[in-house]
This record gives sequence, structure tokens and C-alpha cells, in this order.
Amino acid sequence: GSLIEQLTTEKYECMVCCEVVRIVAPVWSCQNCYHVFHLNCIKKWARSPASQAEDGNSGWRCPACQNASVQVPKTYTCFCGKVHNPEWNRNEIPHSCGELCGKKRQCLDCPHLCNILCHPGPCPSCPAFVTKTCECGQTSHSVRCGQSTQIHCSNVCGNILNCGKHSCTQVCHAGKCSPCQLTVQQVCYCGSNFKEVLCGSKEEFSDGFGSFSCQNICGKKLNCGRHNCKQVCHPQPCQLCPRLPQVVYRCPCGQTPLSKLLELGCVERKICTDPIPSCGKTCGKPLPCGSYEFIHTCESLCHEGDCRPCSHTSNIYCRCGFKKKVRLLGCFFLFLIAAITFMCDKRCNKKRSCGRHKCNEVCCVDTEHKCSLVCGRKLNCGLHRCEEPCHRGSCQTCWQTSFDELTCYCGESVIYPPVPCGTQPPECKKTCTRPHDCDHPVYHSCHSEEKCPPCTYLTQKWCMGKHEVKQLGTDEFVKSTFRLLNVGDCSPCMTCSLKFPIMCDGTLSIEMVDAKEIAAISIATKLTDLQLGDSVEISRLITKKEMKQARLQCDEECLALQRNRCLAEALEIDDNSDPFNIRSSGAKYSDLLKEDARKDIKFVSDIEKEMRMLVEAVNKGKHTKKSHCYPPMNRDHRRIIHELAQVYGIESVSYDNEPKRNVVITAVKGKSVCPSNTLTSVLDKETQSRPAPPLPHYKQTDKSSGNSGLSKPLKEEPVIDYFDVQD
Repeated sequence: GSLIEQLTTEKYECMVCCEVVRIVAPVWSCQNCYHVFHLNCIKKWARSPASQAEDGNSGWRCPACQNASVQVPKTYTCFCGKVHNPEWNRNEIPHSCGELCGKKRQCLDCPHLCNILCHPGPCPSCPAFVTKTCECGQTSHSVRCGQSTQIHCSNVCGNILNCGKHSCTQVCHAGKCSPCQLTVQQVCYCGSNFKEVLCGSKEEFSDGFGSFSCQNICGKKLNCGRHNCKQVCHPQPCQLCPRLPQVVYRCPCGQTPLSKLLELGCVERKICTDPIPSCGKTCGKPLPCGSYEFIHTCESLCHEGDCRPCSHTSNIYCRCGFKKKVRLLGCFFLFLIAAITFMCDKRCNKKRSCGRHKCNEVCCVDTEHKCSLVCGRKLNCGLHRCEEPCHRGSCQTCWQTSFDELTCYCGESVIYPPVPCGTQPPECKKTCTRPHDCDHPVYHSCHSEEKCPPCTYLTQKWCMGKHEVKQLGTDEFVKSTFRLLNVGDCSPCMTCSLKFPIMCDGTLSIEMVDAKEIAAISIATKLTDLQLGDSVEISRLITKKEMKQARLQCDEECLALQRNRCLAEALEIDDNSDPFNIRSSGAKYSDLLKEDARKDIKFVSDIEKEMRMLVEAVNKGKHTKKSHCYPPMNRDHRRIIHELAQVYGIESVSYDNEPKRNVVITAVKGKSVCPSNTLTSVLDKETQSRPAPPLPHYKQTDKSSGNSGLSKPLKEEPVIDYFDVQD
């Protein structure tokens, strides 16, 4: 009825194009869900890849019910399918032929066809009435045709059960009757044991001698009347007595026929109790002891009955078969001991069923190697551990459940129980209500983390040179601080070109350092406070006191200059003179660097070659900076790179942690220069020339430093280097 109304009023929409289905437009109706589509739309949909079934062989899927169809609709027919291209009649249902539907109803047991006019949607239920019998067939009732309900009466079923002897005692029921539940007594084949079984079961079968085998010795008298049957309880008649004269043809060992022994004078046997003549030869029957390599046989003379115990020795294998032992005692003792096995000391190296642990069982005979340990791995909740036996693959989800409400910090958002273990607190869009260190307005939402994010309120900050005031948030201020540490490009306010003289303790070495580098040394100690949201005044970081405390560490060059100065004063030599052409000889390398270079001359040569190529490339190219990253190396090699970089005027920084710590060098145009003599060439010259005698060592006290004696030698690497914080 709803389909008819929507199609008549043109309010029904096609699911493919989402347009209204007109009363004169060709349509197609799905026979499974009865949705109506434009014929052209359903053709396009059936040919599209999105409509294909998952298996790829079932055809195309209906857009509404996903029912697969093989054939693509090609013609426009009425709903009952009898008329092609039906014409629209104002007095009839749109897209129908106006005749009786005549389709078979969906009910399987309804033989009547649909008797209403051609219509969309499913056919209504059959209005006819039919007579149906109850399940047991004793009564009948008049019901609606196609009604699927079952009819039951109050009478006893009475049908014959599966045994064929008894009848069903249940009230009228659906389906087959239950098997007979009565029990009958059965006897075994030998007649010594009894048991009860269900009537009509397969175990009730009997062949006339009995119904089952009790697995005991039969014990019935044989046909001779003197001996008993020694077979296990069996259904057929017992065999003939094995000692009857007409059955026995050979001696007990089986080597000589009785006919030959009769010719030699042996007495002929008349009944089964008469003894069987012996041939007098060695028995030779195989004994149950021994092995595949050596079979033990009976050494007694031909005899009746069982053979005597073996007197030989036997090899006994351990239970896993890895080792064997030779039993010095006779095989006779093997039968006296129930289980004569021993265990070797070999431990099993196979993986257990979990795939994580080894078996480690001594003399293992297990085939499955099941792991008996507890898994113990943390579950997805992160709080509890798996208590199942050790297994492969991922552990199951935590079965712990909380019956308390789980709320956010402020309590606005709630997850009601039961709450699975490991569930995170719910998200809350309310403003954070936690106590904060600053008095600025809070802009972040409620969160489950104990620590709040940095304050984002804009504050006024002076630049380092006190030139201007900028609006900076705490997070932006931290980023600008990192720019001071040469992590990124410095802002225009931070690129102060002012140089400060830095001296060592002996006032011998002087180096010009940018103001931002000194500020970076001070700010590096304040990074923890900056990351926590605290504000730091940059102008207060560079004070006169810190400038005075900023000192270089004396190196071997300082000591050499001090000795030369003392020697020049004693010989009255002017400091500006250069009689030995020392100052124009090029770059100077420390003795420690030379000593390290002699140990690994190839490494130093490769490093210098890379540095020279880098300096030449940046000086000839368009870029002002050019960097090179060395692979991870040890501490001594990194120190060599840092010292060579100072000679070449190259910036060097170490990154990452051990053992992946590496060095990155950066050549700056105009600042980085290749020395006239490389370290390798200097070492070659020193090797060829005769080493000069060492200068006399004069003990002198540096008054400016206040320390007696010479300064301590330069360490291999400084403990704290603010320009290479990682080292």
C-alpha cells in the first residue's frame, strides 16, 4: 500500500540517482526487496564495478538488499511480468498491467496463485482455508492456507519406535520419535559376563552365540572333552583341540615329521593326551628377547610347552632411543622386571608448543611438547598479565571489568559500568579545571594526563638587544630559544653580530664569540623551566659576571706559546719576529691530534679529503652553507673530526645517542678555508725529517689565573659542551 501511494503521487525516489520516479518512466523492481528503480539507472549500476558480488561469479548486487542477480534487466515490464512496456492508465496503479497478478506466493505449501490486480511489493497471504492433520495424524483442523504453525493434539503419539517392538508414549509432537529408552540384558560369547544396553541399538545384535566379547579367555571345553579353549572370547564355535593325533603331524620343535619318528620306533599317538615324540634336536624357536640385530633362539632340546628363559645378554635402549646399554645379566631377568628402561642425560632442544621456550626435558619421548608454563605477558590493558598456559600469537583481551563509573578529571563526561579493564577516561570538551602555575586564562580542554600543556597566552617579550617588544606565547618562546642553539634559522632579532673576546685562564688564547652563543650557554640551563611553561628574561641571561666567567680551556698550543715566550724573553727575541718561519707555515695541529692520526692515517686522510671537498664546494657554489653527515662512529673518531673542523673553520655538531652517535659538519662560505698543508702531509714531513730536541720546560706561575704551574692538558672531550650538547 505504501509503494502504491508513493508511486501514484510521484513521491518515490530511485536509490541510484536520488530522483523522483515518474509515472511514465520505465522502471525495474527487485523481486527480493521490492524496491523500484529507474530502468536506465539499474542498467548503469549493474555494469559498474561497485555492483559486483564479492566472489566475482554471482553477478551484480541490488543497491538496496545486496541480493545477487546474474542477468541484467533489459526490458520494461509490469510488476507481474506479463506485459512489456505497460501503458499508464489513470485508473490503474502506475507501471502495472491492470490484470490479475497470478504469481506464486512465497509460502511453499500454498498451491494457490495471487488473485489481486498487478501490484508492486510482495503478494498478500492466501485467503483460502485448508484442512490439516496434527503431527501424529489422529486429528484434523481447518486452517488458513500457507499458515506455518504446526497443529498438536492431546493424544499419545503411539508410533512404532526404532526398535520395532515398542511404541512412542509421548504426547503428539513434531519430528521423529525419540529412540527407545528401554534396556535389555545381553550375554557375552563365552557366557561368563552380562551387560545392559538400550533396546534397538546396534549393540543389541546377537549371532546366536552371544552379543559381545568380554575380552577374557573363552575357557569352553573343546571337542576332545579334555582341554579348554585358550582363545579370547569369540563369536564363532571353538576350534579343534590342537593336540589331536589327526591335527599334529610334526615334533614339538617342528623340524621332524612324526611319520619319520614312527619309522625309528616311536609309539603312535591315539588320543590328545598322549605325549608328542621328540626328535632330540635343538629346539631353535625364536625367543621374545633380543633385538633386530641379533635374534635369540631356544637352546634346549626339542620339547613340549613353553621354552625356557634365555641366558644371553641384550641391548637396552633408553626411552628416547638416543643411547643404549648392554645388560650383563641374562634375558631371564628382563621378564622378571616389569619395565626395564633407563633414561639418558640428553636434554630435548625442540621448541615447545608456545614457540617461546625450549622443552629441556631429559630423555624426552613427548611428541607434542606442550608448554606447562604460564604465559605471563601483559594484556592489552597494561595492568594485568595473561594467566593462560604459554601459547602462540596474541593474548586474549583482559577479562577484568570494573563496575565503577569512569569519569574525566572534572567529572562532566562519564562511562557507565561495566567498564572493561584498560579503558581510557572519556573525552571532555569542558575547559581544564586543574590548578596551573600561572594566572593566565586557560584555553585547553579537560584531559586525563597529569601534566597540563604549556600556557599559550601571549605575553610581551623583549628581544636580546632590547630593540623591540614582541607578542610571544610560551611555546613560541621555547622555539625561539632553540634557535639560539643553532637548531634552526635565527629570527631577525636574534642575529646579533656583536663579538665578545673569550680568553683562557692563562690569557694566552683569544677567540671572538657571538653574543647569541653566550646566551645559548645560559639558556641551555633554563630549558627545563621553559618546557614547563615558566618565562625567562633573555636580557638577564648575558651579564658582565657571566662574560667574565666565560673562559676558554688552555690547550697544548697555549703551553707551547708560554714556553716560547719565556725562552724569547731569556734570549731577548722580539715577539713580532718570525726567524724560523713558524707562523707562515700554515695550519697547526695539536700533538694529540697528530698522535691519533698516526694510529689511523687512512681515516684521517678520508676525513680531510671530505672536508676539503666540502669547503671548495661551498666557496664555489651559490649556497652560503653546505653540510655533510658522517656515519655513526666511536668517541675517538668523533673527537678527531671536531678538532680537524676547527682547523678548517667548519662547524661540527654531534647528534643521537650511543651507539648511533654521529657528527654533522657544516661549511660556511667565507668562513671555512682549506689550510695550505694537510695533517697527512705534515705527518709525512715529520717522519722524513729529524725530530727536533724538545724545548726546556720552565716552571712559571700565571698570576692572572692564580694557579701554580702550568695548566692541565686538554681533555679528550669536554664533559659539557653547550654547542654540542649531545657530547
